[in-house]
Amino acid sequence: MKYSSFNLKEQNQKVESRIVVALERISEAFRVLLWNESKENSLSPIQIQILIFINFHSLEKCKVSYLADEFNMTKATISDSVKVLLAKDLVAKETDPIDTRSYSLSLTTEGKKIAKKASFFASSIEQPLEKLTEEQKTIMLNGLLKLIYDLNKSGIITIQRMCFTCSNYQLDNGVHYCKLLKSQLAESELRVDCPEHELLL
Repeated sequence: MKYSSFNLKEQNQKVESRIVVALERISEAFRVLLWNESKENSLSPIQIQILIFINFHSLEKCKVSYLADEFNMTKATISDSVKVLLAKDLVAKETDPIDTRSYSLSLTTEGKKIAKKASFFASSIEQPLEKLTEEQKTIMLNGLLKLIYDLNKSGIITIQRMCFTCSNYQLDNGVHYCKLLKSQLAESELRVDCPEHELLL
């Protein structure tokens, strides 16, 4: 019978179980920090995440359907959050000139102000990472990238704009290469969210 990673006996015998529990603890830290930020602005955590996403991504990615995939939520749930953001005048609709039924979301002046401040909600998690050696950071980044990639392949998490899922990425004899940049990439340069990402079909 397979034990749960949260079973202490299993944890003490398997490093994989301890990593799972450690990741769960870190995800709890993200939830607490995001919740504190959302309370300060009288918004829900997902509404804060939407504002931050819109602030840093191109207009074509700021559609309800894309946001639903990005955050692994239904279109109805995202639409409800967007309605609140529209009512609070934090986002505005940008109609597609080709298809007037379609629209993207942009930030208003107040929306930009909140998004800019809120985007630092995880800075207290970044601070201890700065104390790690470059080798430790590179090993951690690569382990997490591989974990995200496998979770994406298995359908647990959806959209990923990382090197491993990009048509411009090549791995040849252990060397990472970007065809778009026309250069080799060090392991520490592999991206989690690339603005030029082209999905590998």
